[in-house]
Amino acid sequence: MPELKNDTFLRALLRQPVPYTPLWMMRQAGRYLPEYNQTRAQAGSFMGLAQNPEYACEVTLQPLRRFDLDAAILFSDILTVPDAMGLGLQFVAGEGPRFERPLRDEAAIQALQVPDLDRLRYVFDAVALIRRELAGAVPLIGFSGSPWTLACYMVEGAGSSDYREIKTLLYRRPDLLHRILSVNAQAVQAYLNAQIQAGAQAVMVFDSWGGVLADGLFQQFSLAYTRQVLDGLVREREGRRVPVIVFTKGGGQWIEDIAAAGCDAVGLDWTANLAAARRRVGDRVALQGNLDPMTLFGGDAAIRAEVRRVLADFGPVGAGGHVFNLGHGISQHTPPEAVSVLVEEVHAASRAYHPG
Repeated sequence: MPELKNDTFLRALLRQPVPYTPLWMMRQAGRYLPEYNQTRAQAGSFMGLAQNPEYACEVTLQPLRRFDLDAAILFSDILTVPDAMGLGLQFVAGEGPRFERPLRDEAAIQALQVPDLDRLRYVFDAVALIRRELAGAVPLIGFSGSPWTLACYMVEGAGSSDYREIKTLLYRRPDLLHRILSVNAQAVQAYLNAQIQAGAQAVMVFDSWGGVLADGLFQQFSLAYTRQVLDGLVREREGRRVPVIVFTKGGGQWIEDIAAAGCDAVGLDWTANLAAARRRVGDRVALQGNLDPMTLFGGDAAIRAEVRRVLADFGPVGAGGHVFNLGHGISQHTPPEAVSVLVEEVHAASRAYHPG
């Protein structure tokens, strides 16, 4: 693979000195970009886009052509893993992802198995192609959903407002939920390792629904299985460490527990206080975040002010590490011009926090 020209993102995750705070955005390849919508139309559907390595590569690279971002993230979906388990993923217009065969009975849960990774070959082919096309410009991030977040979709069958099905399972038959989570943890670990083998230079675990759990249950049903994933990940590849980020939406209250799970960085949503989070973990891990995505609708002055506030909240980087990101995925309605302002301000204003 070509030599990496900009490793600022990787160095920040490992709390090594960098000249400025690196930046990328969750969902940076997405519907807010006209070129993405054109490519998706050519592909015919979301899955047509995600399952074609050439299309996935194209949309991964699109935001990097517009913006001076410090990392690329694989274009895919967290639900590729349960789809490969045979649950029948569909994307219904106006409804989002839905499974044809959700896990609703004991027989289906007992039959669940770690998928054959060949069914996910299109993902690994996309990773390898993106690495070649990046030509060392910036690092490539691979990702997966957490075992708990995948289980939410697998049991609910779709997104949910109250998580009634999976929480009913949790309280009535915790043994069956542990069975799902155990299979998911094995699958996610193998899936991320295959992405690393294909060329991913950092990986991220999206625990998007960890925050819906009660204290105590989060540690038992979400974090314990994320830890199992992290314990078996390949952490050295191509002569350098492969950093791991864990992002739990709504999980700021558990930051000490998440930081102790074995990751290199903890992602925070916009509701967390970055300064307090840093004090609580004591620079044992890097932090990623945490601008409210809606800031990008506020106009140039508001964007610049909020960028400076987030940077000031983290403070002088010193022995810590900070990767600037949104506190969740970018909205499809975001004007691309706002992202240009964001990137410019982060790169310019952050240099004061990286002396020398």
